[in-house]
Amino acid sequence: MSDEPLFSRPRALPLTGDAAQANLDEPEWPLLYQTGYCSRAVEGVDEAAVDQIIAASRKNNPAHAITGLLVFGSGVFFQWIEGPREQVQTLMGILQADARHERMVVLSESEESRERLFPDWDMELVEPDDIREVLQDALESAKDPHTAESLSVLLAQLESGGLRELGQS
Repeated sequence: MSDEPLFSRPRALPLTGDAAQANLDEPEWPLLYQTGYCSRAVEGVDEAAVDQIIAASRKNNPAHAITGLLVFGSGVFFQWIEGPREQVQTLMGILQADARHERMVVLSESEESRERLFPDWDMELVEPDDIREVLQDALESAKDPHTAESLSVLLAQLESGGLRELGQS
């Protein structure tokens, strides 16, 4: 196993002059691809199936530098995934073909240099009643404006109730 950190920062060209001075207090963020989606669980998907999803994610995601969270409640999945573009897109292809859910709706996707929303979570299961608090805590600790914006959008979608429709038959 390598001693290299799993989430290393990209190399940047050295800055000079005013740019170097302006950049002293700003950390370098890695280039991350992120996506958030909702889907409807098919009949028969229960807590045991969700536990299997989490176990597989925790086993596989670290090797691909993927982090995120999964919320499951009232027959609806909400998942946030972040990491290198190729790995996240490969995972999304696998998820789209997964027979345990249907009607996948991508809510957000982007690629930019920023901090991870959930850097220590290879995949964390969050209870529906706790998602608002988890997102708010992440927003309060966000150092990167892009990260704060992504979290604000997710909180706004949650507050608007726009995600509720997906859970209806």
